[in-house]
Amino acid sequence: MDENTTLRALAALSQKTRLDVFRLLVKAGLEGMPAGEIGDSLGVRQNTMSTNLSILMNAGLIRNERQGRTVRYFADFDAMRGLLAFLMDDCCNGRPEICEGIYDEINCS
Repeated sequence: MDENTTLRALAALSQKTRLDVFRLLVKAGLEGMPAGEIGDSLGVRQNTMSTNLSILMNAGLIRNERQGRTVRYFADFDAMRGLLAFLMDDCCNGRPEICEGIYDEINCS
């Protein structure tokens, strides 16, 4: 991930509803969620949710897939890994003891 892509991703995540959507989709995993369920889970109206989903898609953080009449959204885990890798690049200036525990915090277990 490059600097401009990182800036777009961070800008998209800097709003509460979009951050909540992204975290919900990360939690949903590879199954993702239909757009309506996302809005219902977060108590957000459809038109507002549509705008927020579009911003997250344009930032490359989520993707969608049409399944019949339903649109299902998924977190883009490659993009998330790229964002974390960019942020952690050259972490701690060669002093790994400073970063100790960070990887354990973000490790899926």
